[in-house]
Amino acid sequence: MANIEELQRPIAAEMKAFEPHFREAMRSRAALLDRIMHYIVKRKGKQMRPMFTLLSARLFGPVNESAFTAASLIELLHTATLVHDDVVDDSSMRRGFFSINALWKNKIAVLVGDYLLSRGLLLAVDKGEFELLRIVSHAVREMSEGELLQLEKTRNLNFSEEVYFTIIRQKTASLIAACCASGASAAGGSADEVERMRRFGELTGIAFQIKDDLFDYGGGTSETGKPTGLDIKEKKLTLPLIHALQQVSSSDRRWMVNTLKNKNEDNASVAKVVEMVRSAGGIDHAHKQMLHYRDEALGILHTFARNDARDALEGLVHHTVDRKK
Repeated sequence: MANIEELQRPIAAEMKAFEPHFREAMRSRAALLDRIMHYIVKRKGKQMRPMFTLLSARLFGPVNESAFTAASLIELLHTATLVHDDVVDDSSMRRGFFSINALWKNKIAVLVGDYLLSRGLLLAVDKGEFELLRIVSHAVREMSEGELLQLEKTRNLNFSEEVYFTIIRQKTASLIAACCASGASAAGGSADEVERMRRFGELTGIAFQIKDDLFDYGGGTSETGKPTGLDIKEKKLTLPLIHALQQVSSSDRRWMVNTLKNKNEDNASVAKVVEMVRSAGGIDHAHKQMLHYRDEALGILHTFARNDARDALEGLVHHTVDRKK
């Protein structure tokens, strides 16, 4: 599996040029905000979303100013959602660093998230990039609806695979879809090409989330790794668990649901749920679904002419399902 640095090669110069674009987009005249923005930039992650955006643009030609605007807009939005998520989840750590709410408290963290979102929207308006604004605003709406749907459905712990896929398509896949669509749009792709790239990103995002689900059970197949059960402890309904709940007897289902609701801190009970999910075929089912979405995404990508950007995007799809963390 190629590493991120190798996959970045077709846009290495552009990724380097993107950093000052992003820093400038986050700049604030308020001293406290500027200090927090500096902290956020310093702890940036793998920058997968700018990679998807710039590679999607590079698929159609040289990376232009509109593509940098798209990548900055997406990254501002993504960072805003992470800051707000840490408040909602009461998380004190993010990517090995203290979260904004842990250092500056919830009120400031919420305002920082709002500021980042407004900076992204204003960036698009100031540059006259109204199509990019449309694409990304649609993703914001989808992500909000997905999060609320998950909160609504998690209360009774009985939602179906259909609801699960609706939630992850909105919550996770919509942002990667926006990366690919905005990159293609910025590079002058036709309406059909932009839609195909949006769908490619959506399918990749769904595969990405299923892989995250599988990490709770050790990785990807029923033989791999050591399960953590963390999602179960947090009462998250993941694809392996949903499938298992549909396969087991009604008495086992009642016991598993009761454990999720009332005994999710008991390590022995959680370990038993993990084993029941495994024996009911939940892990293998999720793994097959992940590969199905991977292959569908690659099928769409292969409708475009091959170049180094397409090869790198293909590598990113494989990285999504083969990654170890």
